[in-house]
Amino acid sequence: MSHDRNIKWLDDRRVIYRRDPVNDKPTIETDQYKYYEHGTYEAFNLFNSKAKITTYKSLKWHMLVLYHLNKDNKYSLSPFLEHLARFIAKKDNGFVTFFISEKVLNDMILDVYNQDSENAPKNKLRKVIFKPYSGLDLSGKLKIVGQLIGRSSIDRFMIYDAMIEINEAYRKITISKIAKCLGCSTRTVHRHMSDSLKEEKQKLNEEV
Repeated sequence: MSHDRNIKWLDDRRVIYRRDPVNDKPTIETDQYKYYEHGTYEAFNLFNSKAKITTYKSLKWHMLVLYHLNKDNKYSLSPFLEHLARFIAKKDNGFVTFFISEKVLNDMILDVYNQDSENAPKNKLRKVIFKPYSGLDLSGKLKIVGQLIGRSSIDRFMIYDAMIEINEAYRKITISKIAKCLGCSTRTVHRHMSDSLKEEKQKLNEEV
């Protein structure tokens, strides 16, 4: 049975799960987007697409990000963060697709607490970040991504940005859609599709 994410629970407790880059400055910024020519690792935007957490590794990464983003939150006392981790890990709350044993979850939470919350978790590089309420639909976003490609050669980071925008519109990601967005051939996309991108594409498509 599929469950919708209980995002309201997070919002009611003022849990931070999105953050734009703090130190990196955009090469171009408009009312609709920020473009980082060399990319940024500082953009975090959890739970923005329909895809759910499907692996232990991904669940732990989400916990680390929440621990980092909420380190200064008035709710970020240790018992609350543990409660948050357990809430995210409970399948009925709609964030994960699997059940996790109490022992594995306890070990994961302990490992997260042993990390330095000041250090940002390893993250994917992003080049284009669209602002909330930009008013752009999928076609508009992909058109902008395609235009920005002219400023740099096609690489796996631009492909990832295109994949994210397609997924956030609740569409299946295909090689042809990526190629159309970037204004290149499907062969070019295939050439830059690393194993990690293929895995990400599959994961994002699972919940669409």
